[in-house]
Amino acid sequence: MAKSIFIDTTRCTACRGCQVACKQWHDHVAVPTKQTGTHQNPPDLTPNNFKLVRFSEHKIDGHVHWLFFPDQCRHCLQPACKATADMYVEGAIVLDEATGIVVCTEKTKDLTKEQCDEIIDSCPYNIPRRNEVSGELAKCDMCIDRVQAGLVPMCVKTCCTGAMSFGEREDMLIKAKLRLTQAQADLERPKSELETKIACDVHKSCTILDQEDLGVIYFLEMPREMYHQYAAREIKPLNRADFLASLTKPFKNILG
Repeated sequence: MAKSIFIDTTRCTACRGCQVACKQWHDHVAVPTKQTGTHQNPPDLTPNNFKLVRFSEHKIDGHVHWLFFPDQCRHCLQPACKATADMYVEGAIVLDEATGIVVCTEKTKDLTKEQCDEIIDSCPYNIPRRNEVSGELAKCDMCIDRVQAGLVPMCVKTCCTGAMSFGEREDMLIKAKLRLTQAQADLERPKSELETKIACDVHKSCTILDQEDLGVIYFLEMPREMYHQYAAREIKPLNRADFLASLTKPFKNILG
């Protein structure tokens, strides 16, 4: 049974414990950064930062609202990155059948920089990063070693607010849909003028992102473009990887 992470962004306080836990578990080196005018640090995902809490600040109706988005690989059910990599080096990116986790292997070092760029470009969430030193592609592996040992991913284990949940994909989908129902009911609940301003209900558009296609499921209470350009699937011109993936989709749906 495929595994999934459900992320309720409304419960994220941007403590960035998940970032630290991810780096510690994978024994990643520190990444030098500098002040760029935002609390988000580092500025983007790197080969040594698989997890990044993105900060987005908005002034709405005279109130400042922080939106936090714990960004990571979505572990697509039909990963475009794997389809692209398979055209060059089979086994460079694999989909673990037992867990549904998508993993970059050491074989990615056999890919050229141009091929890596094509793989990165094929990802609708702009996730994989190339290590310029080793030449390998790197991204979140959902702590597959922990999952195979019956443990939860480190980001989930360390989340102190319960913003992240881990389990069977069907269970996480149910949890996400229940959260959506709860949020929609709360929007319809009568509120005082002050409560309405603070909650910013008039601007909310509670959604679950690309739930049918992903192993990492997000709940957002504001429009996705307010969080991050790649919060939801970024629509791109059809490439070879997407075309190949589309050919296999009907058969995978039949097989279940």
